[in-house]
Amino acid sequence: MNVFVIGIGLIGGSLAKDVKVLYPQATVFGIDINPSHLEQAKALHIIDEVANYDDLDKADWVIVAVPVDVALKVVPKVLDKIPANALVVEVGSTKAALCKAISHHKNRRNLLATHPIAGTEFSGPKAAHVGLFKGKTNIICEIDKTAFPIQEMALKLFSDLQMRIRYMKPKAHDKHIAYVSHLSHISSFMLGKTVIEKEQNERDIFDLAGSGFESTVRLAKSSPAMWTPIFQQNKKQITASLEEYIKNLTQFKQLIENDDYEPIFKELESTNKIKEILNGIQFKA
Repeated sequence: MNVFVIGIGLIGGSLAKDVKVLYPQATVFGIDINPSHLEQAKALHIIDEVANYDDLDKADWVIVAVPVDVALKVVPKVLDKIPANALVVEVGSTKAALCKAISHHKNRRNLLATHPIAGTEFSGPKAAHVGLFKGKTNIICEIDKTAFPIQEMALKLFSDLQMRIRYMKPKAHDKHIAYVSHLSHISSFMLGKTVIEKEQNERDIFDLAGSGFESTVRLAKSSPAMWTPIFQQNKKQITASLEEYIKNLTQFKQLIENDDYEPIFKELESTNKIKEILNGIQFKA
């Protein structure tokens, strides 16, 4: 079995490592625009061989794990070159733009549009590890547009990875993920920006930072090359989520300015119920 992974970063590299564990007979080929990523991936035994797009005619599976703006160009290119029964899985964080871009491609039936909710703040081949996807949710969009035998191949892979499956329409996916992933990344980046700007005048500020600050700004270490295109593609949904978030922040600021602490207590108490929602759930941005 020939498995091609395009984009040997955290997600693509971790999928490659899992494939090698789950299917020892598979040969894993890597394609990446960054030559050093390919060198690292081969040295770390994430991939067996370096490949290029012209080799895709021998692919059984292709995993596309590139930034979402790049995926709009890469996925049609992949679909042009694959054999008739090959599985193509794309794993980006936005789905509406991709599904629209390939809706009329002659090989649309070969693609499964997915979003495994399994990221971390780290990137590159060295961030890849076995078991990243165990117990995580994988959102699948427009499964009805994928040929049934190819669906079965993909669902077997996700089952072997021990992932939970959710089905959503692309626009619904982008709306919901704007709140639980994209907004949290923006919050982290902007908190980091605020503190860095303050630290320029108060050099001791980071000496006072505790675990709460560290956990809140963790996502600010994420790759700008990955996240800027996500914000661009999901502009409408992110803008809506930001408007609601800014409204809540503004109201909270006004309560503090007015020394109105009883409503603050009630708001905090009400929001505490999120513990019940997330209890027992492994949540990764």
